[in-house]
Amino acid sequence: MRTSGNTVLITGGGSGIGLALTETLVRRGNQVIICGRRRDRLRAAQVRLPGIHVRVCDISNARSRNALVYWVVSEFKQLNVLVNNAGIQRHVDFLKGSRDLGEADEEVGTNLIAPIHLSAQLIPHLRRKKEAAIVNISSGLAYTPLAVVPVYCATKAAVHSWSLSLRHQLRNTSVRVFEVAPPMVATELSGSRNRAEDGEFVMSAEAVAVGVVDALERNQYEVALGVAANLLAQREAQFSAINQ
Repeated sequence: MRTSGNTVLITGGGSGIGLALTETLVRRGNQVIICGRRRDRLRAAQVRLPGIHVRVCDISNARSRNALVYWVVSEFKQLNVLVNNAGIQRHVDFLKGSRDLGEADEEVGTNLIAPIHLSAQLIPHLRRKKEAAIVNISSGLAYTPLAVVPVYCATKAAVHSWSLSLRHQLRNTSVRVFEVAPPMVATELSGSRNRAEDGEFVMSAEAVAVGVVDALERNQYEVALGVAANLLAQREAQFSAINQ
Protein backbone atom coordinates (compact mmCIF):
# COMPACT_ATOMS: atom_id res chain seq x y z
CA MET A 1 0.00 0.00 0.00
CA ARG A 2 1.23 3.52 -0.69
CA THR A 3 2.36 5.53 2.33
CA SER A 4 2.06 9.01 0.83
CA GLY A 5 -0.87 10.96 -0.55
CA ASN A 6 -3.35 9.43 1.91
CA THR A 7 -5.87 11.13 4.18
CA VAL A 8 -5.52 9.51 7.59
CA LEU A 9 -7.54 9.63 10.81
CA ILE A 10 -5.57 8.65 13.92
CA THR A 11 -7.31 8.22 17.27
CA GLY A 12 -5.25 9.14 20.30
CA GLY A 13 -3.01 11.21 18.07
CA GLY A 14 -1.99 13.82 20.61
CA SER A 15 0.75 11.81 22.29
CA GLY A 16 2.74 8.58 22.25
CA ILE A 17 2.49 6.28 19.26
CA GLY A 18 -0.29 8.37 17.72
CA LEU A 19 1.77 11.56 17.70
CA ALA A 20 4.89 9.78 16.43
CA LEU A 21 2.88 8.19 13.63
CA THR A 22 1.30 11.55 12.80
CA GLU A 23 4.73 13.13 12.44
CA THR A 24 6.00 10.23 10.31
CA LEU A 25 3.01 10.34 7.98
CA VAL A 26 3.10 14.13 7.62
CA ARG A 27 6.74 13.92 6.59
CA ARG A 28 5.71 11.45 3.89
CA GLY A 29 3.17 13.83 2.39
CA ASN A 30 -0.07 12.60 3.94
CA GLN A 31 -2.97 14.69 5.22
CA VAL A 32 -3.47 13.70 8.85
CA ILE A 33 -6.41 14.22 11.20
CA ILE A 34 -5.98 13.38 14.87
CA CYS A 35 -8.44 13.18 17.71
CA GLY A 36 -8.10 12.86 21.45
CA ARG A 37 -9.71 13.78 24.74
CA ARG A 38 -7.16 16.40 25.83
CA ARG A 39 -7.43 19.73 24.04
CA ASP A 40 -4.04 20.89 25.30
CA ARG A 41 -2.29 17.89 23.76
CA LEU A 42 -4.02 18.41 20.44
CA ARG A 43 -3.12 22.10 20.36
CA ALA A 44 0.50 21.29 21.17
CA ALA A 45 0.56 18.73 18.35
CA GLN A 46 -0.88 21.28 15.95
CA VAL A 47 1.77 23.84 16.93
CA ARG A 48 4.43 21.20 16.33
CA LEU A 49 2.85 20.07 13.05
CA PRO A 50 0.86 23.04 11.66
CA GLY A 51 -0.59 21.15 8.71
CA ILE A 52 -2.57 18.62 10.74
CA HIS A 53 -6.25 18.81 11.66
CA VAL A 54 -7.43 18.15 15.21
CA ARG A 55 -10.69 17.27 16.91
CA VAL A 56 -11.47 16.88 20.61
CA CYS A 57 -13.28 13.57 20.99
CA ASP A 58 -13.80 10.95 23.68
CA ILE A 59 -14.13 7.90 21.45
CA SER A 60 -15.52 5.84 24.34
CA ASN A 61 -18.60 8.09 24.25
CA ALA A 62 -21.05 7.18 21.47
CA ARG A 63 -22.31 10.74 20.91
CA SER A 64 -18.79 12.15 20.70
CA ARG A 65 -17.74 9.30 18.42
CA ASN A 66 -20.71 9.80 16.10
CA ALA A 67 -19.98 13.52 15.85
CA LEU A 68 -16.38 12.70 14.91
CA VAL A 69 -17.47 10.38 12.11
CA TYR A 70 -19.94 12.93 10.73
CA TRP A 71 -17.31 15.69 10.78
CA VAL A 72 -14.58 13.59 9.20
CA VAL A 73 -16.74 12.22 6.39
CA SER A 74 -18.17 15.67 5.67
CA GLU A 75 -14.92 17.64 5.79
CA PHE A 76 -12.38 15.10 4.52
CA LYS A 77 -14.02 13.25 1.69
CA GLN A 78 -10.67 11.76 0.61
CA LEU A 79 -10.26 9.93 3.94
CA ASN A 80 -8.93 6.46 3.14
CA VAL A 81 -7.05 5.31 6.26
CA LEU A 82 -8.30 4.82 9.82
CA VAL A 83 -5.75 4.12 12.57
CA ASN A 84 -7.35 2.77 15.74
CA ASN A 85 -4.60 3.75 18.15
CA ALA A 86 -6.20 5.28 21.28
CA GLY A 87 -5.78 3.16 24.36
CA ILE A 88 -6.13 3.13 28.14
CA GLN A 89 -4.17 0.83 30.47
CA ARG A 90 -4.99 0.55 34.16
CA HIS A 91 -3.91 -1.76 36.97
CA VAL A 92 -6.69 -3.97 38.32
CA ASP A 93 -6.34 -6.23 41.39
CA PHE A 94 -9.24 -8.68 41.55
CA LEU A 95 -8.18 -9.73 45.04
CA LYS A 96 -9.75 -6.44 46.07
CA GLY A 97 -13.07 -7.29 44.49
CA SER A 98 -14.52 -4.59 42.26
CA ARG A 99 -12.59 -1.71 43.83
CA ASP A 100 -10.41 -1.15 40.77
CA LEU A 101 -13.19 -1.56 38.22
CA GLY A 102 -14.62 1.94 38.46
CA GLU A 103 -13.10 2.90 35.10
CA ALA A 104 -13.15 -0.52 33.46
CA ASP A 105 -16.06 0.45 31.20
CA GLU A 106 -14.02 3.38 29.86
CA GLU A 107 -11.02 1.10 29.31
CA VAL A 108 -13.07 -1.44 27.38
CA GLY A 109 -14.93 1.33 25.57
CA THR A 110 -11.77 3.06 24.41
CA ASN A 111 -9.68 0.00 23.59
CA LEU A 112 -12.30 -2.24 22.00
CA ILE A 113 -15.82 -0.85 21.56
CA ALA A 114 -14.68 2.41 19.93
CA PRO A 115 -12.47 0.78 17.25
CA ILE A 116 -15.28 -1.62 16.38
CA HIS A 117 -17.86 1.16 16.02
CA LEU A 118 -15.54 3.62 14.25
CA SER A 119 -14.54 0.97 11.74
CA ALA A 120 -18.12 -0.13 11.13
CA GLN A 121 -19.26 3.47 10.61
CA LEU A 122 -16.41 4.32 8.25
CA ILE A 123 -16.26 1.11 6.20
CA PRO A 124 -19.00 2.22 3.75
CA HIS A 125 -16.97 5.38 3.09
CA LEU A 126 -13.64 3.55 2.88
CA ARG A 127 -15.01 0.96 0.48
CA ARG A 128 -15.59 3.69 -2.08
CA LYS A 129 -11.86 4.43 -2.20
CA LYS A 130 -9.56 2.70 -4.66
CA GLU A 131 -7.12 1.93 -1.84
CA ALA A 132 -8.01 2.06 1.83
CA ALA A 133 -6.90 0.64 5.15
CA ILE A 134 -7.89 0.10 8.76
CA VAL A 135 -4.86 -0.12 11.06
CA ASN A 136 -5.44 -1.58 14.54
CA ILE A 137 -2.73 -1.02 17.14
CA SER A 138 -2.91 -4.00 19.47
CA SER A 139 -0.14 -5.25 21.78
CA GLY A 140 2.17 -8.13 22.51
CA LEU A 141 0.00 -8.52 25.62
CA ALA A 142 -2.72 -9.81 23.30
CA TYR A 143 -0.66 -13.02 23.05
CA THR A 144 0.76 -13.31 26.58
CA PRO A 145 -1.12 -11.26 29.20
CA LEU A 146 0.43 -9.28 32.03
CA ALA A 147 -1.58 -10.05 35.16
CA VAL A 148 -1.48 -6.55 36.67
CA VAL A 149 -3.33 -5.05 33.67
CA PRO A 150 -5.90 -7.79 32.94
CA VAL A 151 -8.61 -5.63 31.37
CA TYR A 152 -6.13 -4.01 28.99
CA CYS A 153 -4.78 -7.42 27.97
CA ALA A 154 -8.28 -8.77 27.42
CA THR A 155 -9.19 -5.84 25.18
CA LYS A 156 -6.03 -6.24 23.10
CA ALA A 157 -6.63 -9.98 22.72
CA ALA A 158 -10.12 -9.11 21.52
CA VAL A 159 -8.74 -6.53 19.07
CA HIS A 160 -6.43 -9.21 17.67
CA SER A 161 -9.29 -11.67 17.20
CA TRP A 162 -11.56 -9.02 15.71
CA SER A 163 -8.83 -7.92 13.30
CA LEU A 164 -8.63 -11.45 11.92
CA SER A 165 -12.38 -11.61 11.37
CA LEU A 166 -12.59 -8.10 9.91
CA ARG A 167 -9.74 -8.84 7.50
CA HIS A 168 -11.58 -11.94 6.31
CA GLN A 169 -14.88 -10.11 5.85
CA LEU A 170 -13.25 -7.30 3.86
CA ARG A 171 -11.00 -9.56 1.78
CA ASN A 172 -12.90 -8.86 -1.46
CA THR A 173 -13.04 -5.08 -0.97
CA SER A 174 -10.50 -2.28 -1.37
CA VAL A 175 -10.11 -2.03 2.42
CA ARG A 176 -7.07 -3.77 3.88
CA VAL A 177 -6.93 -4.55 7.58
CA PHE A 178 -3.59 -4.27 9.37
CA GLU A 179 -2.76 -5.17 12.95
CA VAL A 180 0.48 -3.95 14.53
CA ALA A 181 1.41 -5.30 17.96
CA PRO A 182 4.25 -3.44 19.70
CA PRO A 183 5.96 -4.51 22.93
CA MET A 184 6.18 -2.10 25.86
CA VAL A 185 6.50 1.38 24.43
CA ALA A 186 8.21 4.33 26.12
CA THR A 187 5.05 6.41 26.50
CA GLU A 188 2.82 7.79 29.22
CA LEU A 189 0.47 4.82 28.78
CA SER A 190 3.05 2.27 29.96
CA GLY A 191 4.53 4.52 32.62
CA SER A 192 7.90 4.30 30.88
CA ARG A 193 8.15 7.80 29.47
CA ASN A 194 11.80 8.14 30.47
CA ARG A 195 12.89 4.81 29.00
CA ALA A 196 13.36 6.09 25.47
CA GLU A 197 16.04 3.72 24.21
CA ASP A 198 14.94 1.23 21.58
CA GLY A 199 15.37 -2.45 22.26
CA GLU A 200 13.70 -5.82 22.20
CA PHE A 201 11.61 -5.18 25.32
CA VAL A 202 11.04 -1.42 25.18
CA MET A 203 10.58 0.54 21.95
CA SER A 204 10.27 4.25 21.37
CA ALA A 205 7.03 5.55 19.91
CA GLU A 206 9.02 6.66 16.88
CA ALA A 207 10.27 3.12 16.26
CA VAL A 208 6.71 1.81 16.45
CA ALA A 209 5.62 4.44 13.92
CA VAL A 210 8.33 3.23 11.56
CA GLY A 211 7.06 -0.33 12.06
CA VAL A 212 3.52 0.71 11.16
CA VAL A 213 4.62 2.45 7.96
CA ASP A 214 6.81 -0.52 7.03
CA ALA A 215 3.84 -2.87 7.47
CA LEU A 216 1.76 -0.70 5.14
CA GLU A 217 4.50 -0.55 2.51
CA ARG A 218 5.04 -4.31 2.59
CA ASN A 219 1.34 -5.21 2.88
CA GLN A 220 2.14 -7.19 6.02
CA TYR A 221 -1.28 -7.45 7.59
CA GLU A 222 -0.22 -8.85 10.96
CA VAL A 223 3.02 -7.52 12.44
CA ALA A 224 4.48 -7.96 15.91
CA LEU A 225 7.41 -5.73 16.86
CA GLY A 226 10.34 -6.39 19.19
CA VAL A 227 9.70 -8.96 21.90
CA ALA A 228 6.04 -9.11 20.84
CA ALA A 229 7.22 -11.09 17.80
CA ASN A 230 8.61 -13.74 20.16
CA LEU A 231 5.33 -13.87 22.08
CA LEU A 232 3.42 -14.35 18.84
CA ALA A 233 5.77 -17.12 17.72
CA GLN A 234 5.40 -18.90 21.08
CA ARG A 235 1.62 -18.70 20.90
CA GLU A 236 1.57 -20.07 17.37
CA ALA A 237 3.91 -22.90 18.35
CA GLN A 238 1.66 -23.83 21.28
CA PHE A 239 -1.42 -23.72 19.05
CA SER A 240 0.30 -25.93 16.49
CA ALA A 241 1.32 -28.45 19.15
CA ILE A 242 -2.23 -28.66 20.49
CA ASN A 243 -3.64 -29.31 17.02
CA GLN A 244 -1.14 -31.97 15.95
